[in-house]
Amino acid sequence: MYDIIGDIHGHATLLKKLLKTMGYSKRGNIYVHPERTAVFVGDFLNRGPEIRETLRLIRGMAENGNALAILGNHEINNILYHLKDAQEKPLLRQTGKRFASVDLTIREFKPFPDEWKSHRRWMRTLPLFLELENFRVVHASWCDQNIELLKAELPVGKIPKQIFRNLVLDPHSPLSHSILETTRGVHMIMPPDLKVLDSRGRLHRFFRIKWWESPAGKTFHDLSFESKFRLPQYTIPPEILPDFEIYPEDAPPVFFGHYCRGNGPFVINGNLCCVDSCVTNWKVLAAYRWNGETTLQADHFIKVS
Repeated sequence: MYDIIGDIHGHATLLKKLLKTMGYSKRGNIYVHPERTAVFVGDFLNRGPEIRETLRLIRGMAENGNALAILGNHEINNILYHLKDAQEKPLLRQTGKRFASVDLTIREFKPFPDEWKSHRRWMRTLPLFLELENFRVVHASWCDQNIELLKAELPVGKIPKQIFRNLVLDPHSPLSHSILETTRGVHMIMPPDLKVLDSRGRLHRFFRIKWWESPAGKTFHDLSFESKFRLPQYTIPPEILPDFEIYPEDAPPVFFGHYCRGNGPFVINGNLCCVDSCVTNWKVLAAYRWNGETTLQADHFIKVS
């Protein structure tokens, strides 16, 4: 059976506490369970105080067969930080949002360049999704069309650097679009006359939506799956409704992270579960203990703080 663990963001101490609470025991530098496998939904880097230790622990468990892991958008941003375009210019601007997210990780690994290079190579071997025994795992959103494209176009083994480069250089190509939606979610661009500020006064031009619900007749607020700002209760005009594949109610259960919501993690419905516990803000880490059920249950969560 499997324990699906939410975004860790460099909080190794909480991760160890969670693993111990779930019956994993330390063997050398990793944690093992006689009957269960840990599944990490991505975003184990950035933000927290123990990024290097977190990465070493997750990689060790994965390489020893005690865990599975997928890429999140924060791992992708760290890979992008070290890539350059054809003119040898960095792909990430030094003042951009993506750069701000990787700053702590870069600084923590600065004294260990060879180790950091090895970790980046390993991260490029991680998948973008998992289809396991009657359930699925993705970082931000599951769309069958995107997943089928990833299966068809991503090579077995290590993901080539050029595919990551294209996320910046050619973000609207079908493959880049599929990777970005899978790891960042489905975004809706706000109409020009809608100005939304978060609690820090920053203007937002798009918001992440509930990709498992039909947008027809919904307000901006009801379709939103944001946590940093609140959208108005205006019905979305039909002419600007986003076009996306709605996750079916009869599809296999899917687990995901990415959405840092103060009232999460939680079971959204019988086949949807967000395991992101917003660890950096709330100092809580959570896992869903999957035991083969086809209808997800809220009491299968384990949380530590």
